[in-house]
Amino acid sequence: MTPDLPCIALIAGNGIYPETFVRAARKAGVKRLVAAAFINETKPELAEMVDAIEWFRVGQLSKMISFLVRQGVTQTVMVGQIAPQNLFDLRPDFRTLLMLARLKQRNAETLFGAIGDEMAKDGIELLPATTFLDDLMPPKGHVAGPTIKKRRWEDAEYGFNIAKESSRLDIGQTVVVKNGTVLAVEAFEGTNEAVKRGGAMGRGGATMVKVSKPNQDMRFDVPVIGPDTIRTASEAGVDLIAVEAGKTLLLGLDELQRECLQRKVSVVAL
Repeated sequence: MTPDLPCIALIAGNGIYPETFVRAARKAGVKRLVAAAFINETKPELAEMVDAIEWFRVGQLSKMISFLVRQGVTQTVMVGQIAPQNLFDLRPDFRTLLMLARLKQRNAETLFGAIGDEMAKDGIELLPATTFLDDLMPPKGHVAGPTIKKRRWEDAEYGFNIAKESSRLDIGQTVVVKNGTVLAVEAFEGTNEAVKRGGAMGRGGATMVKVSKPNQDMRFDVPVIGPDTIRTASEAGVDLIAVEAGKTLLLGLDELQRECLQRKVSVVAL
């Protein structure tokens, strides 16, 4: 469905994703932006970029939906992550408890999908997380940093296949490999911790691969990398990052490219 340009809400997590979306939405002609923000997650500066904002704790679904309804919102976008540790600090309201009770599995896809279903009950459509951001998803090929040799392309392609299988099994969407060996597979700890763990084992020259899930629901959990990813990778001994072409958002692209050149980290899209 085409976004309703007069008003769109963003459910804003951490990082630069929310502000990137706001700028793109304004450029596209959205007249009013409403933000549902999370305490200890969303950057406070976001309040200055939107027309209305309210702060919530993770798990306050009923309160958040009520806010969006009061604001006249009919379409919203999930932008930015929630730190894994905060998912264990849930303070669920009754509506959230009922939603969780209906879930047989609790992972990103089922949780966010259930949130989308709950919002739909109140007439709020969850749009793709890439709305207005198509130009930030790279095509196949070299993206940033130094060019790489054939052996590193082979590692990237090997890691790509492993990551696709890992994500199909709902374990994680990121792996770290070196010389045809899997050093780390992302689980609940998140991408950065998996990269640190794999990079430490590789002792330099490792490759990180991040992919979308098979049949990825583009409304949430879309693969994202940014300048912080480059810094984390470099400090961990990872000097090649491979992402999935056309399905990965590159945030803070100018800064990302500068960090790649300075730190000699390459980014390619497969």
